[in-house]
Amino acid sequence: MHKKKNIVILGAGYGGIMTTKKLQKMLRGHEAEITLVNINDYHYQATWLHENAAGTLHHDRSRVDIKDVIDLDKVNFIKDRVLCIKPEKKTVKLERQEIGYDILVVALGFEAATFGIPGLEEHAFTISDINSARLLREHLEYNFALYHNEREKNSARLNIVVGGGGFTGIEYIGELANRIPRLCEEYDIEKSQVRMINLEATPSILPNFDQQLIEYATNSLEARGVEFITGAVVKECRPDRIIYEKDGKEEEVPTMTTVWAAGVKANSIVEKAGLETIHGKVEVRKDMRAPEYDEIFVMGDCALIRNPDTGTPYPPTAQIAIQQSSIVAHNVRSLIHGGELKDFKPTPLGTIASLGNNDAVATVFHRYQLRGWKATAAKRLSENRYLLKLGGVSLLMKKGKFNFFY
Repeated sequence: MHKKKNIVILGAGYGGIMTTKKLQKMLRGHEAEITLVNINDYHYQATWLHENAAGTLHHDRSRVDIKDVIDLDKVNFIKDRVLCIKPEKKTVKLERQEIGYDILVVALGFEAATFGIPGLEEHAFTISDINSARLLREHLEYNFALYHNEREKNSARLNIVVGGGGFTGIEYIGELANRIPRLCEEYDIEKSQVRMINLEATPSILPNFDQQLIEYATNSLEARGVEFITGAVVKECRPDRIIYEKDGKEEEVPTMTTVWAAGVKANSIVEKAGLETIHGKVEVRKDMRAPEYDEIFVMGDCALIRNPDTGTPYPPTAQIAIQQSSIVAHNVRSLIHGGELKDFKPTPLGTIASLGNNDAVATVFHRYQLRGWKATAAKRLSENRYLLKLGGVSLLMKKGKFNFFY
């Protein structure tokens, strides 16, 4: 008779929640005790946070209660903050308790990477979770509301600067371009007074896309009032301005809303645990285990997986994390029963960047390029498919997006 194993899963993001859901189906109660630890009692659609932050989608739409998708008779759920992992002792220290494990799955997500740029941590907003998205939306509305209530008009309240021309930055500024006209109407502000500025250090936005799609995205956003400044390296962020360097010359933009979307790193708990890391991530073995610990699996934003053809890391997308959950769940079960562990082989199905609620660019199956409503429809289908996997038809009908063509 096998001793009952303690399986602990840290984080209820895409990878963590799907691994938990698969394990609760694969394992019986006498085989293992499954514990899921998360700071909140909900999972959220991280790919919708830019909409929550702009105010085009209420944050409650993005939240999914864990009790609605996980069987709490089969999974012990602990709502608590993870403080540290102690691999030598096989324990995890939480704020309110310490728990032991036989098998650990680390799916703790990401943190914003500020690269030591002065003032970013103190003064810039990030879009990293529900609360940060809600804070940014409320800050935006507050500045619009305050503009006419000050004796001296301050244009910095109406200037929004987004640092980073990757997915998060472009998707947020696309939603912002949709929201600004409604905010202007609500607060009696001329749209021409509002500036939406995207700063990108490289020569181009959306570096993973074909040039034609980049041009389409740029033209679409510029037509809605977005200004792009490429080749711009952020030097400092202050409460009332952002300072950047372009062509060897320092420039500044007065703004009270700087949004930093130019970099993420793995949760710092991973590095502090003493796991072998590269730039804060664990370069996992083919079976998703940490190099030096057979009982620790690392996934999602915390894992580094290289494309064998190019040697470059795969981007830590929701799509990849969901695919990892199948292999991690299988390998956890195999570890318990002495079975064979499988290798993880990513199969990226496509890349989609939203440009607002009725526009997007996409590359599907590495060959088909989509733009406009077709790309938007592809994104909706992908999101709805995930909801169906996570919580079945009831969750899909409750949270799904069905406005495919507008």
